[in-house]
This record gives sequence, C-alpha cells and structure tokens, in this order.
Amino acid sequence: MANVRWGRLGMHAVLALGALVVILPVVWIAFAAFKTQIALLRGDLVFTPYLGNFEELLFSKASDYPANFLSSAWVASVSTAMVLLIATLAAYSMYRLRWPSWVPALVLMGSLVFHMIPPITLVGPWYVMFRSIGWDSTYTALVLTHVALNLPIGIAVMSVFVRDIPIEIEESARLDGSSTPQMLWHIVFPLVRPGLAATGILVFVFSWNEFAVALNLTSRQTATVPVAIAKFAQEYEIKNGVMAAGALLSIIPAVLLLLFAQRHIVKGLTAGTGK
Repeated sequence: MANVRWGRLGMHAVLALGALVVILPVVWIAFAAFKTQIALLRGDLVFTPYLGNFEELLFSKASDYPANFLSSAWVASVSTAMVLLIATLAAYSMYRLRWPSWVPALVLMGSLVFHMIPPITLVGPWYVMFRSIGWDSTYTALVLTHVALNLPIGIAVMSVFVRDIPIEIEESARLDGSSTPQMLWHIVFPLVRPGLAATGILVFVFSWNEFAVALNLTSRQTATVPVAIAKFAQEYEIKNGVMAAGALLSIIPAVLLLLFAQRHIVKGLTAGTGK
C-alpha cells in the first residue's frame, strides 16, 4: 500500500513539474507584455502595468501585426480544413478500398517519415517552384505548404478513427441505398468527430506557429504572426516587451479552440487506449 501511495505521489510530482515547465514561460510572457523595456532589462518583480507595448504592436505604423494576425487566421483555418478533408478521405480509402494489407502500412510509414523532415530543408525547393509559377508571396503558396507539412500527422491520427468504424454500419447504409458521398457525410464524418477535433487543433496550432516557411514564402502583406513578432528583433534593438505582447495575443485563438472543442479533444486523444 505504501509503495502505491509513493508511486502516486511521484506521478503527481512529475505531472506538476511538467505543468510548471509549460506554464512558467507563459506567465513570464504575460508579465513581460506589461513591462517597460527598462523594467524588463532590470528584471523588476514589482512594476506598474504598462500598455505601451500593445499600443506599439497594434497601432504603430511600423507594425503589421493586425494584418498579419488576420493572415495567420486565414492560412491556419484554410489549411486545417483541407488537411481534415484530405486526411479523412485518405484514411477511409486505406481501410475501406480493397488494397493489399501492406499498402496502409506503407502509406502511414511514408507519411511519418516525411513529417520528420525539417521544414527548413524544403523551403528552397518550394521557393523556386512557387516563384516559377508566380505564386511566391501569396496565401496559396503558404496554404499548400502548410497542408503538405501537416497532412502526414493528419492521416496518421484519422486512420485510427476510420479503422475503428464498424464495417456493419456502412454495409447497412449501402443496403438502404446510400451512395459513398452520402455515407461519408452522414456516417463517417459524424463518427470520427472526436478525431476531427483533436486533429484540427493539432494542425491549426502547427500552422499558426510555423515560422521557417512563412518567413521565406511571404511578403509584408501576407506574413503570419510569428514573422510579425520576429520583426521586432532588430540588429541594434530587441523590443522584448512588444514581442511578449504579440506572443500573448497570439495564444488567444488556440485557447478559444481548446475551450470550444475540449470534450471532443479528450475523446480524440484517448482513442485506441481502451475499449
């Protein structure tokens, strides 16, 4: 009994330590966003809240943060929707079409191998390709690259949910005269809703935070939030407070999504752990 108690205490201690590792940087950013540059450099623990960082971030002529925030929202939303659609259809085709048994395994392995490639190594070829067809510095190029980067993880996650759908449900729907599109819309997509929520959050956050591709494939008008924040780190001056304010505001969309889809996300992340 004592061993079980100590084991639980150890597990709780590890969880608490992990929570601190995640939360403390966010707390530091929140405090830094309301400090002056001098207070930040001195490391003041007691300070008067300062809103100048947000004013410079949102209203300064030198800042493109508001427009870039909308750019990030557009790119992340469109790329997430495309990944969810393509990943679900790909997973369905792997487990419902009459492929040899090694085909799904090969697709999943290939997807995960591609996902492990550092995005920075793909920036050069993508830049040359999109510039040759006139798509450089466009939302189209950024959306397509984000879809390519996030599709492997989308296929891997959605395949778990599609695989667990009882085939009898689909056979019954076919006997009732449902076509494949009708079956996908009325049966498959509702049944994999937790997977769509979990995958959607992951893909949205990955797309929202992506920096290397966005830095090289966008212009001032089409840049995303990470690029906009990085612009405040200049050669002779680093505006830590303004960068912290930008980072703090950039957290809001992900937090809202997590709160909105929390129930489905828990189901999605625990899928396959038990029956």
